Amino acid sequence: MFKDKNTIIGFSLIGLLLFGMMYFNNQNQQAYQKEEKRKADSVAATKPKVDPKLAVLDSLKTDSIKKAQAQLQIQKGFPINDAKEELVTIENEVVKITFTNKGGQPKEVELKKFKTYDGKPLFLQKGNFNKISYDIIAGTNAVIKSGDAIFVNGGKKEIADKSQSISFTLKDSAGNELTHQYTLKPDDYMLDFNIVANGANQLFTNNTINLLWQTEMPQVEKTLSYERQQTNLSYFNNDKFDFSSMMKEGDEKFEKGVSWLAVSPQFFVNTLIAKNKFQTAEISWVLPADSLNIVSQSTATCKLAVPANNATIPLQLYFGPNDYNILKKYGNQMQQIVPYGSGPFSFVKYINRHFLLPIWDFLRSHVANYGLVILLLTLLIRLITSPILYKSYLSGAKMKALKPEVDALRAKNTNAKTKEFDQQAFGVEQMKLWKSAGVSPLGGCLPALLQIPIFMSLYYFFQSNIALRGQNFLWAKDLAAYDSVLKLPFDIPFYGDHVSLFTITATLTSLLISIYSMSSMQDNTNPVMKYMPYIFPVLLLGVFNNLPSALTWYYTVSNTITLLLQILIQKYIINPDKIRTAIAENMKKPVKQSKFAERLQAMQETQKKVQELKNKGK
Repeated sequence: MFKDKNTIIGFSLIGLLLFGMMYFNNQNQQAYQKEEKRKADSVAATKPKVDPKLAVLDSLKTDSIKKAQAQLQIQKGFPINDAKEELVTIENEVVKITFTNKGGQPKEVELKKFKTYDGKPLFLQKGNFNKISYDIIAGTNAVIKSGDAIFVNGGKKEIADKSQSISFTLKDSAGNELTHQYTLKPDDYMLDFNIVANGANQLFTNNTINLLWQTEMPQVEKTLSYERQQTNLSYFNNDKFDFSSMMKEGDEKFEKGVSWLAVSPQFFVNTLIAKNKFQTAEISWVLPADSLNIVSQSTATCKLAVPANNATIPLQLYFGPNDYNILKKYGNQMQQIVPYGSGPFSFVKYINRHFLLPIWDFLRSHVANYGLVILLLTLLIRLITSPILYKSYLSGAKMKALKPEVDALRAKNTNAKTKEFDQQAFGVEQMKLWKSAGVSPLGGCLPALLQIPIFMSLYYFFQSNIALRGQNFLWAKDLAAYDSVLKLPFDIPFYGDHVSLFTITATLTSLLISIYSMSSMQDNTNPVMKYMPYIFPVLLLGVFNNLPSALTWYYTVSNTITLLLQILIQKYIINPDKIRTAIAENMKKPVKQSKFAERLQAMQETQKKVQELKNKGK
């Protein structure tokens, strides 16, 4: 009986954990959607009607501001080149970056080796919201924004190592000069960015740059809500890595040196890096309306100290995949951006980094199909954990062999007349029985609990592994997203608007394990134990429906192997007669208790005596 209970408990705990996590995320998402609708309704109700005359005045006002900015440029001696925007592009094997002379900054970033979920070119940066800017002194009590100033394009250059560089310069009549230098190395996602200031004390107030970094992350995955759930703000502050979820609007402030800030949805990341660290930084983010297909918009202000007169401020911009191996080569703990574990399961990131990832890289270097890689990885994991599974079933078999003795103790400690059961006395005698038989009551539970970290490791590993993105297997078109064999014309709460076949197979195999376990239980009168094994597989149906098909495929394979191992171990490996013989031999031997066991038994006996005194006083 106990072996089956332990198996059920183990799988139920896994189910509970996953259901809890997904329920929490779903509730947060629903709360966010309600709040967004409330905001939209409130704005719509209070938004004043536009007067055409006022609109013309506003337009004139905007034009006057632009003219004022231009006059400030002229006053300072900065050329405005008729405010004409020019675009220029540099690229390598993996990334294509389009720059604008307005602000001398990147305008568009396309990742050449990736596509959006629907096969379109994948842009990590596109649109006017994206900006790098800071204040430049333009006369007494006047400043201009570098992001709005027109720089002179210095042209593209190719360096000896095949790197490409481009520069943009802003120079005043006094000879003070600002230059934005960009360098892109071959086959690299990192963009080197230097701000070179000649006459810095004439250009910046208090020799300080308050750098504005705005970045907008467009939707590139199948489900916007799920992509937002996976989006984090990561940072390396005071030589320590940390992150904040961006599933809801929020902000963060940093008072000590910040090495880098990164906005990372599920599989890609935009990062601003200061080689000499930002003195302070603060960042806030908003979640635009779903109809805009934008994951997040974030605005950061980062303070940089600038040496007097001639200075070079070394920065970097990373536009690329959230890939552990790629990020690791840049140092500065950037590989930690990949969310291989968080919250109470943050420790599983070490399992993923140092165990699963090396095995995964080895397997995929020899096997082309990623579905087969997952199959082989699952087989290997189940092979490694099979001794744990065997120990669990063996412990259960020992408990089952002792059931007649346990039943006898239960009857002995039950009053024949009143039918009252003496739990204290029963517990003391049961512990003695288990000890004499060489059986541990935790022998079945602990192995089941030890499998939970492995499962949670794979949970984080598969949903964060960019190698799975766009990989098809069987009917699944993308192993990094849910597989859909049927689109429903309506949305079912806690399930979704589609049918995932891998979710169904994972649920069915989990149900088969429960059915097999329940069929071998001698005592199924407990209503909780009777129905719980059937409830959790049904709950998993809703939990797994929106998860990556790689995870549900793994769970299907893992359940199938577990069921086969369970049948094999219980029917052909574990010999009940040998177990009973071994227990009988152990019971003949003198029992040497540990100090902990002695204290536990003494405590139980004391409780028994206290209970006996209470009964006499009645």
